[in-house]
Amino acid sequence: MKTLWLVRHARPLIDTERCYGRLDVTADAQATEQAAQALHQALLPLKGNVQICHSPLQRCEQLANDLQRLEPDFISKPDSRLLEINFGHWEGQRWDDIGQAAISVWTHDLAQHRPGAGESLAQMLERVSQALQDARRSPSPHVVWICHAGVARCVQWLVQHGSQIPQSHEWVAPAPAYGKWMQIQISEPQLS
Repeated sequence: MKTLWLVRHARPLIDTERCYGRLDVTADAQATEQAAQALHQALLPLKGNVQICHSPLQRCEQLANDLQRLEPDFISKPDSRLLEINFGHWEGQRWDDIGQAAISVWTHDLAQHRPGAGESLAQMLERVSQALQDARRSPSPHVVWICHAGVARCVQWLVQHGSQIPQSHEWVAPAPAYGKWMQIQISEPQLS
């Protein structure tokens, strides 16, 4: 078994009443620095046994850069498979302006509906699944993803349910708080 660390970026600098998935907003600098310091302390004993990747969005890249400033050996590589869900033309809009009717259509068919003509949950699960397979094949016993709440939920679903597509009422996995992380044990691929 190996450990996958799902690290969520610090609080983004955006009104929480706005839809943001792929919207590239920065995170609070002080909160990011504090998250990097806590993560650095947790990872330092594992130095040399860690592979780090991050979502290319600024709020994740900030945390990766702050972590590397604390420990130059903690080099992180961007991985677009770790991006948050794409809300299409909903990005940046206020949830009230999107409207309850449109949101209800999406939540009724969470797996297949593409909110804002963006990306469906099934599409997101597929790309996260590909990244998860690579993490399982990593030579490092600890893989760190600096990512988003949606990615953390996808990993939990995939580890527990495989490629099964979730029903809307089943999509209840928790995500780490801003600047925090969770660890998931992932099995390595079986040799044949």
